Amino acid sequence: MDERGTMDDRRVDDDRKDLPDGPPYADCVLCGEPTEHPASRPGATLCPVCEWQEAQRTACSG
Repeated sequence: MDERGTMDDRRVDDDRKDLPDGPPYADCVLCGEPTEHPASRPGATLCPVCEWQEAQRTACSG
C-alpha cells in the first residue's frame, strides 16, 4: 500500500489508521467490520457502532 491508500489499483479505506500496529484485529460478530480488539480476545467482539447500538438497546430495556 502506498501513501495514497491504494493497493492493487483499488482504493483501500482503513478506519484503523490511528491504532498501533499489533495483533490481527477481530471482526465484529454482527456486521463483520473491523473492531479495536485483538483476534485473540475471548468472547463476542463488536465494532464501535454495534457496541453503541447494543448499549442503547440494553439501557432502555427496563
